[in-house]
Amino acid sequence: MSIVTEFNDYRAKMNEEILAQDNLVLKRFFNLDSNAYQDGALDKKTKELLGLIASMVLRCDDCIRYHLGKCFDLGVSREEVFEVFAIANLVGGSICIPHTRRAVEYWSALEKVDEI
Repeated sequence: MSIVTEFNDYRAKMNEEILAQDNLVLKRFFNLDSNAYQDGALDKKTKELLGLIASMVLRCDDCIRYHLGKCFDLGVSREEVFEVFAIANLVGGSICIPHTRRAVEYWSALEKVDEI
């Protein structure tokens, strides 16, 4: 199983379990998060790239994978994503380097899944 499939399957399973509890605050938060990334004054692609930078600076590997997947689906190129990595490392410092390594691994896995 690819790291992309494993991540997406786990995320879907756990989100389903979380939302099944019918906790109003959690449901509203999930909804707010989903709606924030819709087209507005900024398009979805820009918002996902911003989310990716924030996730890298905050060092959240799950968030990085999520935003990489969305960026990939929105047609972000390898060159564009590497510019995002550069900005994230500039803003976040050298502590972002390990997350960049894992992000590159995940991006490469997304590219391989797309080839199949």
